[in-house]
Amino acid sequence: MNTESDLLKHSDNNRATPYQKKTLFASTVGYALDGMDIMLLGFCLPMIITYFSLSPTDAGTLNAITLLGAVVGGIIFGILADKYGRVRVFSWTILIFSFFTGLCAIAPNYETFALFRFLSGLGLGGEFGIGMTLVSESWPKHKRSRATSIVALGFQGGIILATLTVTFIGAYFGWRWAFAVGVLPALFVAWTRKGLKEPEIWQKLKDNNQNKISVGKLFKDPRTCLTTLGLTIACAVQNFGFYGLMVWMPTMIANELQLPFKNTTFWTISTTIGMALGIVVFGWLCDKIGRRPSYIIFLLVSAVSIWFYFHQQDMVVLIVFGSAIGFFVNGMMGGYGALLAEHYPTDARSSAENIIFNVGRGIAGVSQILIGYLAQQYSISYALALLSAAYLLSAFAFLFLIPETKGKALE
Repeated sequence: MNTESDLLKHSDNNRATPYQKKTLFASTVGYALDGMDIMLLGFCLPMIITYFSLSPTDAGTLNAITLLGAVVGGIIFGILADKYGRVRVFSWTILIFSFFTGLCAIAPNYETFALFRFLSGLGLGGEFGIGMTLVSESWPKHKRSRATSIVALGFQGGIILATLTVTFIGAYFGWRWAFAVGVLPALFVAWTRKGLKEPEIWQKLKDNNQNKISVGKLFKDPRTCLTTLGLTIACAVQNFGFYGLMVWMPTMIANELQLPFKNTTFWTISTTIGMALGIVVFGWLCDKIGRRPSYIIFLLVSAVSIWFYFHQQDMVVLIVFGSAIGFFVNGMMGGYGALLAEHYPTDARSSAENIIFNVGRGIAGVSQILIGYLAQQYSISYALALLSAAYLLSAFAFLFLIPETKGKALE
């Protein structure tokens, strides 16, 4: 069997090859569009609530529907990428979520808007795992976490793009124009796919007619079942915390604290900077001390700090310490691409990346309805403070269910 060390033998250990750089660039830009699409909903949510006269529960349902679409799309496109190739299916996913994001701009009512969000979610779900698989299979094991952390940075770039779009277009011309702009970057991503080949490790499977549907390998024995369960818990908590923070915090600032809309922009920039720094540091830490200890440290700090953070109401405090919260809460995204890739073989890797991460994203989507309900009964700040318990649950998953994979060659 060809191992990763065989397939990367022509790669300089200290310098990335042109192919590695191209996979990294394409995947990072793709994930940036993923982030832009998701956060357009979060930042426009106060305007959409007013326009369609939605309750907090209805608003939470919109995000849940998007993430439900991501679960379905993640399963479908993850399997297709293992069968037909990472690059080809990756391009399909970008076009799908960009197209239906644009259609959101002309949705005549809440029900139609929700349908378009579900359909855009199909593409969103496929994009993450395939891009991470593409990079994981192209980069050497001693740089794998750092490479996938750069892809994760793309999402932060997407947050900035969404912020600028809403601030300079949505705030002046309405939320519909913000969603209309969301369709344009797909043209650029389509250009990046030209000439991008499949990873050699997957191409060898195809040449040997071994590129088959292998979802069963996620549950092939009791040890693997426990690992899959632990990774699903971790991905659910990661998404629960991120979407809880980024989707509901702008609404809390605008509605519950009755502060000007511009404060949302300042908070978002501060928090996103912290997230970007956290991702870089976390990717480096995973390659240095290992996956499990890095996650446990960040999860425990997140559990403690987030409880205190969401009891604050002073805008200066929220903005300044938003960077610290973002550093720990979303810094962990720097490790998931490598973490998921290292537990499963090539013929099931894209399926595993997409199914596990997006099932976690779907669970997190359902939790947004819970946040909406608690916000209606109590307050948004009360609902978000309960995220602390979720981070403790994830820390236990890393302690008892998820093995260490630092330095593991891909099979």
